[in-house]
Amino acid sequence: MAEKAYITSEILKWARESAKISIEYVAKYLKVKEDKIINWENGDDYPTISQAEKLAKLYKRPFAIFFLPSIPKDFQPLQDFRRKDSSELSTSSIFIIREIQQKQAWTRELYIENNDPKLPFVGKYSIDSDPNIVAKDIIKTLNINVGFYDNKPIRNWIDACESNGIFISRTSFIHSRLKLDSDEIQGFVIADEYAPFIFINSDDWNAPQLFTLVHEIAHIWIAESGISNNIEISQHQLNKDKLHPIELFCNEVAACALMPEDLIRELIKGTLFTTDNLFKIAKNIGVSNFALIYRLLNLKIISLPEYNSLKIKVEKDFQDFLIREEAKAKKLKEKKSGPSYFLLQLNRNSRLFTQIVLDTYKNGFVEPTLASNLLNVQVNKFPKLELQMYKYI
Repeated sequence: MAEKAYITSEILKWARESAKISIEYVAKYLKVKEDKIINWENGDDYPTISQAEKLAKLYKRPFAIFFLPSIPKDFQPLQDFRRKDSSELSTSSIFIIREIQQKQAWTRELYIENNDPKLPFVGKYSIDSDPNIVAKDIIKTLNINVGFYDNKPIRNWIDACESNGIFISRTSFIHSRLKLDSDEIQGFVIADEYAPFIFINSDDWNAPQLFTLVHEIAHIWIAESGISNNIEISQHQLNKDKLHPIELFCNEVAACALMPEDLIRELIKGTLFTTDNLFKIAKNIGVSNFALIYRLLNLKIISLPEYNSLKIKVEKDFQDFLIREEAKAKKLKEKKSGPSYFLLQLNRNSRLFTQIVLDTYKNGFVEPTLASNLLNVQVNKFPKLELQMYKYI
């Protein structure tokens, strides 16, 4: 008979409920009757050690936590800056937030133990600052050559962030059956003065991902940790009442940083405002056509009637773009090819975080099990993960 795991029943129930997973789903996952789960959570019976380990994995909790005498103090929830009409966070969103919080807490502790200095740009400004001044400081600090990128714009920004101590995590899933919905969570940030972490939902295409990234960078500059969604600059005038003031401010900073006025005026000089011309400009600077035409309106380069007319054309072109992208995705799926497992994990962990964990592991400062858990990769696969560090998307 399999050995029982004499766990604390209230912790087992708390772990399931905090993960927002139903008893029905757990029963199917373990291939047992629902009554068994109920009995375990009531303390009338106990799972086997194997079953308890599977539950820990399902709930994204350390196995040892089940044996504590009482419910532990969990990570503090991030402030929710999402639109007022946003849906409640689902299991996948909760899991990715918890995962990044764990990575961030480990990194912060490591930096403090090593007496590393605080980052001077965290909280350098406030929501009362001029968005244009904040944007210029971000560009200067990160040494970004806006509009003249030597790689994909988003790759340039990510590399610049991680070179300056800002960790960037990107993924669109927890595992194959648990995806992240970009309508629910587009990004979030932990604006810590030692180890700031930004998460970007890669379910979006590159332009909105980049805008979200710079939006979250702005959060760091005003030291406001939180969750964001519906980051859409072109909808400012329609949805101001639904957006948090901090979100509006960070959107303005992102617009100023990605589309500086001097650069935009230079790029559009002598240009006819056709959708093709706008697309070329937008693509080169890494933004969407929607963001570009709204910026033109904001800078009074075009009038509101011109903006409305262009927006109709841009929306039609965007729908055509989505159809083409769906066709590409379908073709790729049929070929059963895609990014490698190690590239996906590298993007999810952040390159900077991956390098730090690998270095501390090699130097014997972190145990193999913890290193594996932090990177979501088995220790014997570390060489392949490290090899991926030197490759780009």
